Amino acid sequence: MGDEPNKGGIPHPSVFVEKRRLELIKGYVVHESRTPSKQVRVVTPSQTVGPFYPIALINPGEDDLACKVPGGARALGTPIVVSGQVFDEAGKPVRGALVEVWQANKWGKYEHPVDQTPEPLDPNFKGYGRMLTDAEGRYRFRSIKPGAYPNPGYDNWMRPPHIHYSIFGAGVMQRLITQVYFPREALNDIDPILNGVEDLDARASLIARELPAQHAGFDAETLAFGFDIVLRGSGETPFFVDP
Repeated sequence: MGDEPNKGGIPHPSVFVEKRRLELIKGYVVHESRTPSKQVRVVTPSQTVGPFYPIALINPGEDDLACKVPGGARALGTPIVVSGQVFDEAGKPVRGALVEVWQANKWGKYEHPVDQTPEPLDPNFKGYGRMLTDAEGRYRFRSIKPGAYPNPGYDNWMRPPHIHYSIFGAGVMQRLITQVYFPREALNDIDPILNGVEDLDARASLIARELPAQHAGFDAETLAFGFDIVLRGSGETPFFVDP
């Protein structure tokens, strides 16, 4: 079969085995965007993370951001539960998607060395979590409602309370990053990041839905919110660049 002519007129990549010929391939973006004479490393291509993600990488209690040890002391703040489903472009639930979240504590402070704001840290607040969606694409996290905080270096404009999301799923070439916001927050209306999403319906999809208190399945003080994620298609959730 190796001696048969290529009926489509495009040679098999194996013929470009020499470096000088590889540099001349039209459309080979990595080499076209750089000086061919320089020694460069080819960027590793993205590939799908599916069909399965190792469940052993998810430990018990990782769906709870409000305590560092399962069953241990809980963080200060209004307890919340955020739940939802992950869908593909056809509206079908995505099973086994890895959903990771992280957020600030009740004072708007991240437990991160780059966060130099004066607000206190909470010794019981973990601030991040991860879980796999079930057979119906469902996920659920326990946490506390995050506080607003100034964005240093940008005239200290205040960011509204929000939770960061990262999603891996079968057929996804790289992790998808977004943020969920809370309803009836005045800072939502002036936040440059949220309002940078020009499509009003898409922007509205980033505002969590308030759910009945009993939906949380905990106590009456726990606020429940719903946030669904659509990976692709006309109803795709707005995603942001992963820095």
